[in-house]
Amino acid sequence: MRLTRKKFVLLFLAGGYGLHFACKFLLDQSPDALWASPDQEAWQRHVSTILSPIKVVLMGPVNWLLQDPDPPPPFRMILFAAYWSLLALGIHYLLSRRRAGA
Repeated sequence: MRLTRKKFVLLFLAGGYGLHFACKFLLDQSPDALWASPDQEAWQRHVSTILSPIKVVLMGPVNWLLQDPDPPPPFRMILFAAYWSLLALGIHYLLSRRRAGA
């Protein structure tokens, strides 16, 4: 099944926002935290440690732009959407190029 570029980007954004909200509400992490924190439960620390490489790639480059302690809520979401869209377009390009070459 071939995914169109638009559908791939929308699925990537949905997965990124899902990961962001799961880390915030289920794992009880602050949005700036990329690693496990000592005040989490044991299972939350283990899951946070497993997800940390994914969070570093998806959320790390945007976190340093948010030096303000209380940015407006849509600002963070807009930055994530812009960064993840560019990342998804690059991944889609590489996957489609690999598929065309094979």
